[in-house]
Amino acid sequence: MGPDASPHPLRLPNPATMHESRLLLVMHWMEILAVFSFAVSGLAEARRHRLDAVGAFIVAFLTAFGGGTLRDLLLDRRPFYWVEHEQYLLALFVMSLFANRVIRLVSQLVSDRVLVVADAIGLGLFGVLGTQLALDAGVPVFVSVMMGVITAAFGGLLRDVVCNEVPMLLRDNRPYATCAFLGCFLYVGLTHTSLQPSVSVVVATLAIVAGRLATLRWNITLPR
Repeated sequence: MGPDASPHPLRLPNPATMHESRLLLVMHWMEILAVFSFAVSGLAEARRHRLDAVGAFIVAFLTAFGGGTLRDLLLDRRPFYWVEHEQYLLALFVMSLFANRVIRLVSQLVSDRVLVVADAIGLGLFGVLGTQLALDAGVPVFVSVMMGVITAAFGGLLRDVVCNEVPMLLRDNRPYATCAFLGCFLYVGLTHTSLQPSVSVVVATLAIVAGRLATLRWNITLPR
């Protein structure tokens, strides 16, 4: 070894590792936002039905975690993600105790139509997250997309059933699960491009959210 040689040569970061770390970080924060969005959606519905704190917690829990739990069951994934991340459950419990204040605060900060907006955000976030988890599990592309749709839509279906309503997924002919389905397919396609994984996640999520809100804004319906 020459006098100028270093015993610890400089190691440049691996671009693939950097992209993977960035994707994990983006998806972690997206998961937090998705849980919050669907929890708010459930709390808003509980408030509309004048449920107490226990009822609010049950409805919010099913809305936020119902789709992901079914996905984990189908993929034989353990532990369930809400068991693995206990902090989500604790946050949901606290939000349920102050449901009226939470809904009032979010309504002031976001929109008067908080249920619709929160539901659209949760749809997009959970759709892409569910698809990526299924891809990581090694299941085929179409099944991965369906896992994304289940993650995104099944919680809202449970919410409506518990609140004794025909699920919006079934009675509203404006595209709901269809938006998630197309957006999840878009995400799979973007993963095969030169885009960074984190960018693909954001683009597909925004496409689902924008698509759902557009169907409501311009009353776009599916043929019966």
